[in-house]
Amino acid sequence: MKVSLGTDHAGFRLKEKVKELLESLGHEPVDFGTFSEEAVDYPVFVRPAAEAVARGDCERGIVFGGSGNGEAMTANKVRGVRCALCWSEESARLSREHNDANVLSLGERLVPEELALAIVRLWLQTPFEGGRHARRIAQLEGP
Repeated sequence: MKVSLGTDHAGFRLKEKVKELLESLGHEPVDFGTFSEEAVDYPVFVRPAAEAVARGDCERGIVFGGSGNGEAMTANKVRGVRCALCWSEESARLSREHNDANVLSLGERLVPEELALAIVRLWLQTPFEGGRHARRIAQLEGP
């Protein structure tokens, strides 16, 4: 699976760890940056990562920041993106099963690295359960 990645400086280290994890699991990370811990504005890197998912260039996306809040807000402004800010394995599982989240947002300053990697693994392998949830998402997104 192709997975887009986008971050600001506050999520850079976690992005690099997740990139290694994705490669070890046989996925193809598509890195939209940033590429260091030098201060940057997150929308410059998060929006292209979200747009890659919306266009279908990547099946999923993961965005990172200090808290992950601004990154989730930015990603969710892109039509066709359903970005979930997750802080536990349960929140990640539910975001996939019930909401068909196609972008995951993680906060490096709030989620310990080991937990963040577990969240990513679970989020990637959890299918959308469909049914009534799919119909409701389609209604909300419109034509």
